Amino acid sequence: MREFDFLEPATVAEASRMLAGLGDDARIFAGGTALMLAMRQRMLAPTHLVSLAGIEALRGIDFDAARGLRIGALARHCDVAASPLVRRHFPVLASMAARVANPQVRNQGTLGGNLCYGDPSTDPPGCLLALDARVLVASARGERELPLEAFLVDYFQTALEPDELLVEIRVPPMAPGSEGVYTRFLRTAAEHRPLASVALVAQRDGLLCHTARIAVGASTPIPTRVRRAEAFLEGRTMDASAVAQAAAIVAADIEPVSDARGDADFRRRMVEVVAGRTMGELFGIDIDNTEPEGACA
Repeated sequence: MREFDFLEPATVAEASRMLAGLGDDARIFAGGTALMLAMRQRMLAPTHLVSLAGIEALRGIDFDAARGLRIGALARHCDVAASPLVRRHFPVLASMAARVANPQVRNQGTLGGNLCYGDPSTDPPGCLLALDARVLVASARGERELPLEAFLVDYFQTALEPDELLVEIRVPPMAPGSEGVYTRFLRTAAEHRPLASVALVAQRDGLLCHTARIAVGASTPIPTRVRRAEAFLEGRTMDASAVAQAAAIVAADIEPVSDARGDADFRRRMVEVVAGRTMGELFGIDIDNTEPEGACA
């Protein structure tokens, strides 16, 4: 690892000006879990690290009944998992955060850093997408708010401009009668990165589904809303057959990636399995779907 200067701005505007002046020679340092690994592996060699630790505006978790949840970009995964506000109003988000990676990452990594890294094989983006989250980004030039779906542009690519920082994540209030379930599949028990994940947030009355939002993660280049499956669920009284049909639509409508961890056909099948389990859990329906031979839950 080469030597670097460690800069400690006190405001978002000051950090933005540093990033603008230094260009590609600078990297933002939040939790540092992904950045330090990349630097140790010599994938990155910045001359300057711009630490966000001293910017109080990036901290905190707040809830307002009208506006919803505000999570500062520097909130760690463990903070989100343990927050009484998150657990009360968005239990699916707390449940997801409690399973991110491993204890070391959860206690050091930040939610904002996770989203800015743009890695599709992590848990928060898909869950937040199903919750209709938005992000606030800012620079010395001003602020702008984006739907998370617009912020996540491509594989390891976001809509952040070079001088911008992610300031906070905003999650609107869940409608009355809404519940959420986040399910993931790990290729082996030793892995911490899901091979496939499905998040479902639905407004329901017993088995009657009024509205639904479904997001698939980990198996696609970016977390993906599955709108045809959402439309299929809306207004439908759910049973095992409806779950199976909806899960098949989810699997058919994604464009899975192929890599060393699993080819596209395997990932598509696992997304179908995970989608069925997710819907079955939310609606309280026993689902008999099993993994292909050789898969590990």
